[in-house]
Amino acid sequence: MSSKLVTEKSPRTVALVTLGCARNETDSEELAGRLAADGWMLVDDPSKAEIAVINTCGFIESAKKDSIDALMQAHSLKENGVTKAVVAVGCMAERYGNELANALPEADAILGFDDYQDISARLSTIIDGGKISAHTPKDRRTLLPIAPSQRAEQKAALKEISPIGTVLRKRLDNSPISPLKIASGCDRRCSFCAIPYFRGSFVSRSPKEIVDEAKWLADNGVSELYLVSENTTSYGKDFGDLKLMEKLLPQLSKIDAIKRIRLSYLQPAEVRPSLLQAMVSVEKVVPYFDLSFQHANGDLLRSMRRFGDGEKFLHLISQIRALAPEAGIRSNFIVGFPGETDAQFMDLVEFLSQAQLDAIGVFGYSDEDKTEGMSLQNKVAPEVIGERVAELSTLVDELISQRAEARVGEMVTVLIEDEEEQEGRADHQGPDVDGSTFIKSRNRYRIGEYVEAVVSDVSGVDLIAQVI
Repeated sequence: MSSKLVTEKSPRTVALVTLGCARNETDSEELAGRLAADGWMLVDDPSKAEIAVINTCGFIESAKKDSIDALMQAHSLKENGVTKAVVAVGCMAERYGNELANALPEADAILGFDDYQDISARLSTIIDGGKISAHTPKDRRTLLPIAPSQRAEQKAALKEISPIGTVLRKRLDNSPISPLKIASGCDRRCSFCAIPYFRGSFVSRSPKEIVDEAKWLADNGVSELYLVSENTTSYGKDFGDLKLMEKLLPQLSKIDAIKRIRLSYLQPAEVRPSLLQAMVSVEKVVPYFDLSFQHANGDLLRSMRRFGDGEKFLHLISQIRALAPEAGIRSNFIVGFPGETDAQFMDLVEFLSQAQLDAIGVFGYSDEDKTEGMSLQNKVAPEVIGERVAELSTLVDELISQRAEARVGEMVTVLIEDEEEQEGRADHQGPDVDGSTFIKSRNRYRIGEYVEAVVSDVSGVDLIAQVI
């Protein structure tokens, strides 16, 4: 009598490497949720995975270079005998599709957003030696009806039942903070930005979806929610309710385990009084304003297809600080946009000298495919752009250091994120892009703890705080 030894097939292994913004982080965790639900084992180290999935960023040239470098590095792992394939997903993969596949044969596949729903089947095909043709990029703004009511109806009709319950997501780290995507896409037509082309039109998630996911995150160790989208101030417009954010924030605040709620990427022209009031008055919502100014000269902003000017922006800043004097305010600025004169550049310098912002990003303009900016005349010479970036960056370093010094003596609540360095962030400091606060105390605090302290010193843009 013979017997057979039956062994279960080992699960296939996959590593997700995420580049770019917090929106990409949520996309990676959604991909992880789909893969885990289909039996894949997720590993942290790409060298120990059968397939490495690189979630690329395609926003600016430096981000594209980082994405290509990551793909090349992952390709080199195929010599180890474990890694069988390297796959590109994310914004750069969606934006360039077959063009990227031709330029980067080291990638075994270039998958677009439409592949995400069947990501498990796609990766299995690739590991088994099959080929998946890269897509031809298209203007994703055409994929949904323009009328907001029609968008909501179509989204509801196509809503997928999650294979892992009410939340289609799997956490890829144990951080106490997590991005929570409230919408995708953008309806603005800024002349320097290609995001609407490859991300599509603006589509809000329903409040129930967001609250359910927030509760799930809270159950999985998160105490700070970072609400992300391409344009947070537009949330709810496709539901016919531009004040839906003001109704959503109190619902999120009721989740016991959530201690802080932070909003990202606010359009200055859309910061209405009711939203401003909600951000400074709803419990747990921190007074943190990530405002997309981009420049301060009104004429140049009009060329960028944006609204406002330095005077209006300073008025908004004064309104914020009147309601919340300790509020954190950050923004990014583009230097060298086509047609920018010396006088217009100096308008930006003057604005920043008055604004007293907590964090400032400075970017030199570069042409982006599928944008109006490419066709604009009066391009600023690259060497002039470089000089202006250097000049403004030097000024910015000085200004944000002064702003940090002004916080000495201020009481802060710090969420510990690095136990060894006793490093974390105060309410006015956003994740990844702003400074940190280092705690000085006889006690050692663990990751996830909130510590009350007083700012006693600064180190550049970083704060040093003594526990009370």
